[in-house]
Order: sequence, then C-alpha cells, then structure tokens
Amino acid sequence: MNKNLRVLLICGAVFVLMVGAAYAAVPIYRIFCEKTGFAGTPKRAEAAAGKVVDKTVIVRFDTNTREVPWDFKAEDSAQTIKLGATNLAFFKVTNNSDQPVTGRAAFNVTPDSTSPYFSKLECFCFTDQTLKPHETKEFPVAYFVDPLILEDKDARRVREITLSYTFYRSPVQRPPT
Repeated sequence: MNKNLRVLLICGAVFVLMVGAAYAAVPIYRIFCEKTGFAGTPKRAEAAAGKVVDKTVIVRFDTNTREVPWDFKAEDSAQTIKLGATNLAFFKVTNNSDQPVTGRAAFNVTPDSTSPYFSKLECFCFTDQTLKPHETKEFPVAYFVDPLILEDKDARRVREITLSYTFYRSPVQRPPT
C-alpha cells in the first residue's frame, strides 16, 4: 500500500471516530451527570436510601416553561423532609392551547453540592408528555435526600435545596393518547 493511500485511510478512520464521539458525547454526558450528580443533576435511584435520620432540610420546587403554552405548578412550593425518607411531590400541568402539545421536562438541583445526594425514584422528566387541548394532568415525583450528605463538608450545612423543572416543547410531537 502506498503512503498516500495509508494516510487517506488513517484520516478517514479518525474522521469517523470523531463524528462517532460527537454523537455519543450528549448521551454519555447525561449518563455521567445522572450517576454522579454533576452540574446539579439529581441521581436516579432504584431503591430508597435505607436509612432515615432525624435531620431535616427544606426542598423547594421551581417550575418553568419554555416555548409551550402550558401552566406548570408544584402542588406545594416546598416540603420539609427528613434525610433518607422517601417523599412524594405533585406537579400540575395544563395545556392552554387548542392543539395537542408534547413537552419534555429537564431538571436540576441547587446548590450543586447537594445534587449527588438528591435521588429520584420516579419522575416525569426526560419523557415526552402529551396533553390534549385544555387538558390538565398531575405528575408525581418520588425522591429522597441521602443521609450521606451529612458527611460532605460542602453540603452538610445546606438547609434548603431547590429542585427546578423546565418544560419545553419536545422535538417530537406525539398524538394525544
């Protein structure tokens, strides 16, 4: 094989590798954030913390919409919870338009130092939600704050945590079910 052909094959392989890495970066970053709590991303948990301690924190709920004609509110603006206890929060969404609209919620937790300890067991986020015209739905979120937060020098003094959601129009509009 001559030198020019070999250089061309190497450049082609590097190009394919770089394009593949670019496409894989977003899902890999999302998985990394969910597993580590990086950038305020709460972790997804399969089971509750297993231990409840007598220390409490206030969890505040922030709701926003972007490019969807929806009203989106938390049933309670805040909950005082025990560390390790499983909690349930409800969110109400109303489609104010005359058309079905599909939206998706993104979320984060602040302060960032608490995100590795904030875990969700059940959530409507990152799943397309379709609302019929003028339909109202209620979505639950089951979550807990891991008592291990008390061992973190940056997070143990936190008394309030904010769970923030933003609903935005889904890139894929689905018919109502």
